[in-house]
Amino acid sequence: MVIALSKNLSKSIITRLDELAENIISGYRISKAEAIELSEIEGQENILELCRAANKIRKALCGQKVDLCSIVNVKSGNCSEDCGFCAQSAHHPNPESPVYGLKGADEIIAQAKAAEAAGAKRFCLVSQGRGPKYANVTSKDFATILETVERIIEETNIKPCCALGEVTKEQALALREKGVTRYNHNLEASSSFFGKIVSTHSWQDRVDTIKNLKAAGIQACSGGIIGLGESWNDRIDLAFALSELEVESVPLNLLNAREGTPLSNQKRLDPFEALKAIAIFRFILPEQIIRYAGGREVVMGELQSLGLEAGINAMLIGNYLTTLGQPPQEDHEILKALGLEGGEAPIPGEYQKKA
Repeated sequence: MVIALSKNLSKSIITRLDELAENIISGYRISKAEAIELSEIEGQENILELCRAANKIRKALCGQKVDLCSIVNVKSGNCSEDCGFCAQSAHHPNPESPVYGLKGADEIIAQAKAAEAAGAKRFCLVSQGRGPKYANVTSKDFATILETVERIIEETNIKPCCALGEVTKEQALALREKGVTRYNHNLEASSSFFGKIVSTHSWQDRVDTIKNLKAAGIQACSGGIIGLGESWNDRIDLAFALSELEVESVPLNLLNAREGTPLSNQKRLDPFEALKAIAIFRFILPEQIIRYAGGREVVMGELQSLGLEAGINAMLIGNYLTTLGQPPQEDHEILKALGLEGGEAPIPGEYQKKA
């Protein structure tokens, strides 16, 4: 059943979607007021029109390559941080979430090779905890990570990324020297909503780490989670913050509420609301890599392919940190059906230079 539009504002923006998309392709960047207009579009048919316009932007500015990456949880559980969505937190432990110390280099490299065989072009080493910033740069764990990154480069053709939490400028430089070219550190939510889901560190702490990474010449992979209970204004503020920070890659997670966490009873996101969010992020971040990440299988179900027609040009394939993903072959089949190609998507500005 299609819900009829109820606001004249949304009717107005619907008639201007193609014009707005063309302007963005030509270099225009939308205002927050225009993004708010987009968020007031209602009804499945109208949301699909928004998605079609967002996909036009994706095709023109990013091309047909879909960036494929995979992750490994190198150190899991008993985390000191109290992120309300995370099953790894020591503040609200989930008995089903594994707890183990840092994996050895050999085990991580074996998993990197498996990810490469599955079609991933990047492989991210993810660790629980606030980050190396709060331990000495020569600590055993950080040294093991640096060694492992070096070996991944030597022994595979997959590119290593990291998501270790907060890092200093010196630690970012050490990672860059070993060959890390992209680092994940999600803002998670807008600055105004962040304190409702995390209290053990601040939104600014995350921004500072992104700035340290960028200063070291490492691409920033930073996004958030849709469905935490945030407003559309919060989502739009997050997208504009990522734009201001000039992040290259934006993972969009769709909340898959975990038992035992403060958000365990959060209502599941409607798939068309998720599509609208994806499309609006594409309008605000026209050249960025926007990545389907955790929760897409649960939230989107059989509608997963629509995300790739709403502005998505990247996918996290395989399993996630504490939940299982679908087999990578299913993702490759989705891409093939849509005429898309798995590989490495261009970073902002790169596609137009090659075109």
